[in-house]
Amino acid sequence: MTRILFAGLLAGLLTSMGCESNTPPATSGTPAVTPPTDIATTNPAAVAGRPAPAVPLDIKSWDETLELVAQHKGKVVVLDLWSTSCEPCLVEFPHLVELHKQHGDKLVCMSASCDYVGIKSKPPESYRDRVLEFLTQQNATFQNVLLNVESDTLFEKIELASIPAVYVFGPDGKIAKRFDNDHAKPGEDFNYTKDIVPFVEKLLSE
Repeated sequence: MTRILFAGLLAGLLTSMGCESNTPPATSGTPAVTPPTDIATTNPAAVAGRPAPAVPLDIKSWDETLELVAQHKGKVVVLDLWSTSCEPCLVEFPHLVELHKQHGDKLVCMSASCDYVGIKSKPPESYRDRVLEFLTQQNATFQNVLLNVESDTLFEKIELASIPAVYVFGPDGKIAKRFDNDHAKPGEDFNYTKDIVPFVEKLLSE
């Protein structure tokens, strides 16, 4: 009886002295959260902490666009016809921006978006945000136009099969050359590097 009582007291004493958990203490830190990226980070000025230059975009007709070109008579003007749904246009567009950066004091670069396709429920204004987003990403601070004439009607008017297309106007205000792929053979599409830039630099040197 005495032994049983002693054993019970000893077990109780050992239990009270040694019942700590083997589970390690929980950490109190919160994992770092990576901030989401946004469109501003694609603009060098925004990354550097400077305000991004304004990117203009006006909704105009084709004739009004040509009037803008005429205002720059005396300079070479490069007018790029493009749309956000034209992959080759998007690939080549950065070269227009680069041309503007390199020779902006000697020539005028412009772009004309052909995104409007004539759907009644989607007027030209409904494409503005989409077009402006791309132009802002490209830092296209020169004159940009969103054409308010449906693309098929425009192409028929100017006898163009499809975009991309680039008009180069000489200092006399007349079309010096239109670059398009209407009659190009497979794999021989025009581009800025091999076609437009050399042609423009030749005009500038004359």
